Amino acid sequence: MTADPPILVDVRPGYRIITLNRPEKLNAFNEAMHLALRKAIDDAEADESCRTLMITGAGRGFCTGQDLSDRLAKPGESVVLGGAQEAYYNPLVRRLRSLPFPVVAAVNGVAAGAGCNIALACDIVIASLKAKFIQSFARVGLIPDSGGTWFLPRLVGDARARGLALLAQDLPADKAADWGLIWRAVEDEVLMYEATRICEHFAIAPTQGLALIKQALNASPMNTLDAQLDLERDLQRAASTTPDYVEGVRAFMEKRKANFSGRKK
Repeated sequence: MTADPPILVDVRPGYRIITLNRPEKLNAFNEAMHLALRKAIDDAEADESCRTLMITGAGRGFCTGQDLSDRLAKPGESVVLGGAQEAYYNPLVRRLRSLPFPVVAAVNGVAAGAGCNIALACDIVIASLKAKFIQSFARVGLIPDSGGTWFLPRLVGDARARGLALLAQDLPADKAADWGLIWRAVEDEVLMYEATRICEHFAIAPTQGLALIKQALNASPMNTLDAQLDLERDLQRAASTTPDYVEGVRAFMEKRKANFSGRKK
């Protein structure tokens, strides 16, 4: 009997949907899923027609982070962690933030541990009202990884970040939206419809300009105001040389809808 693939990819005009596909494990990561996800992202970036990406989960969960059954120690042995972060999780988070197009997380159920922080690494997070976000690391004596200690204070402030990390309590999707942790929370039955609408919007948007917006926002937390102003100047110069800027101005002057190509030149 052939095992189901750990990742499903649905190629659509202008975008791709990547589904984490270990529903019996609430889409927890093992090495095979890491490798398959890496390839799926590589393939999407290499496809010039792909201008946005959606990541979602199969079944009733989005992702519960690491499959802990892969890390069980035998009696008398210890497991020293950090290798998986270096090899898989950290490169994944860096990749999602630096992809030259927007990434949408459609959180269909529980997002816990690294699964929560991988969702937060995406550019737009839309979640079902049935979903919940859990920084579950403290429950097993670990620290939030995959960017958790970086994302949380910047998204919800220090007090809430400390509560989420130290107490490891469930955060319902509606409260996550109210706190500014995610973009929106919607009814379960319309989640994929709404996430698809966002992808369809990005699929015909000025892709190079969106990539430069990502670059500016990624740099902002580490920059002084003066440094950020200089970066904005430089990126605006780059944006103004793209075909989409020319088309956008032309469409505005001609009072018509712009036909953005997403091309660099």
